[in-house]
Amino acid sequence: MSPVSILLIGFAMSTDAFAAAIGKGAAMRKPVFRDALRAGIIFGVIEAITPIIGWLLGRAALQYVEAFDHWIAFGLLVALGMHMIINGIRPDSGEEDEDPSQHHSFWKLALTGFATSIDAMAVGIGLAFMDVHIGVMAAVIGLCTLTMVTAGIMLGRVLGGMVGKRAEIIGGVILVIIGSTILYEHLHGVA
Repeated sequence: MSPVSILLIGFAMSTDAFAAAIGKGAAMRKPVFRDALRAGIIFGVIEAITPIIGWLLGRAALQYVEAFDHWIAFGLLVALGMHMIINGIRPDSGEEDEDPSQHHSFWKLALTGFATSIDAMAVGIGLAFMDVHIGVMAAVIGLCTLTMVTAGIMLGRVLGGMVGKRAEIIGGVILVIIGSTILYEHLHGVA
């Protein structure tokens, strides 16, 4: 997998965390860089661990699905991408937590970080069927997420909900393109 593809996957995996961070930043009274960095580290570590878990699960199944592994990678990436696009298009429910000051507690941040990293676990499963170093991929995903969440928290007060949904749509489109590229390369012998 090319370095550009690795970076694009890292970016795509961090867009839902970025959208959540904008919401968290908007809910915080006056976020300072220290709070934003703390949230970025929490999200980044969780987001880096989950693709490794998915990769291990995928590797365990590799011998059984090797003949059609490219279809699995394509299906997972396209399904996740479409899910992100649909979530980005869907209007917010308008529900708010009752205590906005608690949006930045460790456990709420960790829970939100885990919720936004489920897609990274599924991508990890797909990556098990490809020639990619999972340590590098996990580090890139974690660093992209750390950066995007830190920026998202700081931008949250200014941008609010204006950008969050668009970021998720862009991440979804990137996943669909990468999944389609993987399938095309495999079927046409480009890889």
